[in-house]
Amino acid sequence: MTIKTTLMGAAAGLALIAGGTAAMADGHEEITVAYFLEWPMPFQFAKVQGMYEEAMGTKINWVSFDTGTAMSAAMASGDVQISVSQGIPPFVVASSAGQDIQVIDVAVSYSENDNCVVASGLEIDKDSAGELAGKKVAVPLGTAAHYGFLRQMDHFGVDLASLSVVDMAPAEGAAALAQGQVDMSCGWGGALRTMKEHGNVLLTGAEKEELGILVFDATTAPASYIAENPEMVAKFLEVTAQANAMWASGENKDEMLSVIAADAGMDPTATEETMATFVFPTVEQQLSQAWLGGNAQTFMKGVADVFVESGSIPASLDSYESAVNTGPLSTLN
Repeated sequence: MTIKTTLMGAAAGLALIAGGTAAMADGHEEITVAYFLEWPMPFQFAKVQGMYEEAMGTKINWVSFDTGTAMSAAMASGDVQISVSQGIPPFVVASSAGQDIQVIDVAVSYSENDNCVVASGLEIDKDSAGELAGKKVAVPLGTAAHYGFLRQMDHFGVDLASLSVVDMAPAEGAAALAQGQVDMSCGWGGALRTMKEHGNVLLTGAEKEELGILVFDATTAPASYIAENPEMVAKFLEVTAQANAMWASGENKDEMLSVIAADAGMDPTATEETMATFVFPTVEQQLSQAWLGGNAQTFMKGVADVFVESGSIPASLDSYESAVNTGPLSTLN
């Protein structure tokens, strides 16, 4: 199956689901929030401590997902009201397909924690990337890793048609790389650490940023839910900001680290190493031009256009301005 047919099929499916989903009414006694395991963030301390429930006055069902595309589908079906740390590429794929979801904050920036790894035995690096032609690659389609893969292959002049691309979640891709079933695998978090045990990256995070390959996740939600529950959404974002500030201060590191590690399903050492590569922008930074004040929307358009050019999605939106809703976040500034 090609990248094009897989992503276009997913986009069409999301559009159909989104079109037939009734908006969640205000006043529900509980909501469901999506997040990732092995993706440690300060909000998980607040999650475990019950800070969100206390602030919002509602029960929260926390459900872990493997990919951002799965988060989009769950929001489209009405099963999930808020997704924490959804990658921008899967968000863009859903938005481009007509799903009415919006970015409500910048969850994390992590250029060093999302990448593609080439099997050690091939001895291929950035100076010999052309040798990837004809190789088999595991890529979680429609994700930040997929976007980074496309941009890197374009940078190195590797023809996508020459590659055998297999849609695999990061953990599956890591296992396939370790077993020699694929020549390169792309992913993030714990899966990326496992991949690096069996290979090497072509470009570092800093080198990717120089090429304009930004890597950040957002907290997202259906536009209808945000419109009907602006105060609830603002309270959710306020707790997240509080947890980020606690982590940034360094004063609560030891207490927070153990809690976050346990909730993420990781050991403290791996958690600390992973979070050292993360940046959690403040509310003020998020609302600035560098992020949700304009640059994020421009970046989304760029991501969408790359997907269109590669044949991964049929079309992009003229603008992604309406895909960002800073209303709830602005009340905290």
